[in-house]
Amino acid sequence: MAAVQDTRTRILDAAERLFFHEGIAVTGVDRIATEADVAIVTLYRHVGSKDALLASVLERRLASWQQHWDAAVDAARTPEDRLLAVFDAIATFRATAGPAQWCCFLATASERPAPESGAVDAVFALVEQDTRLVTTRLTALAADVPGIDADATAADLLLLYNGVLSSLLRGRPDDPVDRARAVARSLLAAATHSRSAGAAVDGVTKSTLPA
Repeated sequence: MAAVQDTRTRILDAAERLFFHEGIAVTGVDRIATEADVAIVTLYRHVGSKDALLASVLERRLASWQQHWDAAVDAARTPEDRLLAVFDAIATFRATAGPAQWCCFLATASERPAPESGAVDAVFALVEQDTRLVTTRLTALAADVPGIDADATAADLLLLYNGVLSSLLRGRPDDPVDRARAVARSLLAAATHSRSAGAAVDGVTKSTLPA
């Protein structure tokens, strides 16, 4: 059983390297089999098809990303830090995934068009699952921060999150994670100040009204 799992892991590792370093469309299963040092028949026995292999790679990647994000949130001490933990998670995840790899889900979305309405596509479903994870979790974490608009703040952080992933692909700036975290912290401070100032003005207005 261990040998079977080891073979599958080698196949997934090889597929991930080739798919997201050289491209999904240009990478054939024969190349993956060679990279994994397995026979092509063995590869098909473990994964079934190229699409199924890509889905397995994305599924594993998503689980790993969730683990890194969970750990970053658990390590944070305040609601604000838990919201900004997404950037800490990117940093730790990149450290293990390797600097040459960028977001597998953005890469997949850029190479594969959305399926026709009603069509079942396991790969596209995983891309959507990743999107839902990021958007819903950011919104939930933002809701725990007092004095801000959770939906608006989550949308701002999602924009910064996507910007970090794009910057990692471009290679500039050199420190996109740190910059995005600093911008996000400034946004939180501004949002909290704006809400507090609005409440103060409202309180003054009400106090001047005749009884």
